Amino acid sequence: MISRQWRGIARPEHADEYIEHLRRDTFPQLARIAGFVDASILQRPVERGVEFLVVTRWRSLDAIRKFAGADVETAVVPENVQRMMLDYDRRVAHYDVVQ
Repeated sequence: MISRQWRGIARPEHADEYIEHLRRDTFPQLARIAGFVDASILQRPVERGVEFLVVTRWRSLDAIRKFAGADVETAVVPENVQRMMLDYDRRVAHYDVVQ
């Protein structure tokens, strides 16, 4: 099992819109990919806005490639989401889930 983690800081006025985007667009898209397990949205207020950590779990890197493309560490950040963010990771981190 692989955990894929991405961080972004949303403009405060777009935080709810970003959550809705994940629930309405991103997570249903991921659910259609064989090998996708689940996703979590973590958030906290920070000085500049609202920081999000999006954690998805996958059965393999091959499954992640179906979403992210050949370079699995490239962050998938649609243009509309980029406009919601003050800052965001261009690369993601992958971790083997030990337990």
